[in-house]
Amino acid sequence: MQRRKFIRNAGIGAAGVAATSTIAAPAIAQGLPEVKWRLTSSFPKSLDTLYGGAELFAKMINEMSDGKFQIRVFAAGEIVPGLQVADAIQNATVEMGQTAAYYYFGKHPSFVFETGLPFTMNQRQYMAWLNHGGGSQLVNEFYKDYNIVSFPFGGTGCQMGGWFRKEIKSMDDVKGLKFRVGGFAGLILTRLGVVPQQIAGGDIYPALEKGTIDACEWVGPYDDEKLGFNKVAKYYYYPGWWEGASVGSMYVNSKAWETLPKAYKSMIETASGLITSWMVPKYDAGNPPALRRLVAAGTELRPFPRSVLEACFNEAYKYYDELSAKEPKFKKIYDSLKAFRTDQNLWFRVAENTFDNFNYSMSAAGR
Repeated sequence: MQRRKFIRNAGIGAAGVAATSTIAAPAIAQGLPEVKWRLTSSFPKSLDTLYGGAELFAKMINEMSDGKFQIRVFAAGEIVPGLQVADAIQNATVEMGQTAAYYYFGKHPSFVFETGLPFTMNQRQYMAWLNHGGGSQLVNEFYKDYNIVSFPFGGTGCQMGGWFRKEIKSMDDVKGLKFRVGGFAGLILTRLGVVPQQIAGGDIYPALEKGTIDACEWVGPYDDEKLGFNKVAKYYYYPGWWEGASVGSMYVNSKAWETLPKAYKSMIETASGLITSWMVPKYDAGNPPALRRLVAAGTELRPFPRSVLEACFNEAYKYYDELSAKEPKFKKIYDSLKAFRTDQNLWFRVAENTFDNFNYSMSAAGR
């Protein structure tokens, strides 16, 4: 295998080259065993960025190992339903799984942390906490009870607030709303009168079309357009405060992980990082033209009123304090994340936010 060709085909730039500079496939492949694993995804094949990330990951591993470490990828429902990936890994039904950790908050609220705790940080800040603020170490310490080793795997950036059949002008408009919303946010919204629905990506459209649900959120314009939500709901709200950052997870069964040679472990860790450096920019590039197309087709873009955001923010942090008081595992990770958030927000207000706001105002003025 030609390593430069692999990097070029995967769409990885200079950062990816640096990350893989110590790996030369023909050299490391000599003497290593042939390994065949299965990877089950929470996402349907129609999502070329989320599910496509798992396929690209498997291709990377295959090429880095010179074909000795082969991973076969299965879409949601082919082995297990999309919301049962964690169970499949925990029970060793398969060796690996691509998912969003917050789908499993029903097992324990601490599953929210690897995906992103609502109203905390943006994508860059959250990745900084995971990679350099001790976040991933704390998360994996928690996962030991579930036979899971996990790696951050891609992400979406800040998501949209979702598709609604009616306008949202105050909190009164969300009470009683049957809202498909991913993971942990449903626990917060329940306290505010919303009726959250946990539905896998491929099943959302028929539920919205049939009126089983009143509203839904998924990711953002690029994926939402593919899933066709604009055909059955008119109003598109922002921001998705429950996912100001959204980090994917690559779960590995802990016993399967321990059987791997160090070289294969390094490949998984490296390829997971490369997928993140591929996926987040791919969404950033794809969302603007998709949003233009949606608006041109009749979608009405709306911001959540500040009164709604403030009510949700206040309820979220009240709930975090309650959980911290009764769940020591949650408190340990939350305390780390909250302290990191404080420093990050102070820094971003100084340079990043100032630059962004000025630049956006110039762009809005046509300059």
